[in-house]
Amino acid sequence: MVRKEEWGSTLLRVILGIVFLVHGYVKFQGGIGYTVDFFESLGLPGFSAYIVAIIELVGGIALVLGLGTRIVAGLLAIILAVATIKVKLAVGFLGNGQMAGYELDLALFAMAIYLALKSKTFLALDNVIFRKKNVE
Repeated sequence: MVRKEEWGSTLLRVILGIVFLVHGYVKFQGGIGYTVDFFESLGLPGFSAYIVAIIELVGGIALVLGLGTRIVAGLLAIILAVATIKVKLAVGFLGNGQMAGYELDLALFAMAIYLALKSKTFLALDNVIFRKKNVE
């Protein structure tokens, strides 16, 4: 029987996946060049925009499917930590009227860390690929 916590962690995984799938898609849809320029304005190498966008897009799909959840969630936690420190921390928790604050990034970071530490979630391809008797 599936416990309530398993449904909760599955919901977190799927929602986090959808959020990052959309964020990654938008980076490519709007023209990755804008994202490259933004990254360079922050002092980050332009090619890192491609890496982040691919991790968000492919990682979002992987999370929705429950494939490589711990690795993907760890990568997304790193992206969120860097984004918060490099961009959002300066504008404050709730933002400055021109840019959103880091409150959402903090919530997404906590979700990603939880999933990176969680061994498995319900309804995940990881459960089929790496079969074990118990789902923690």
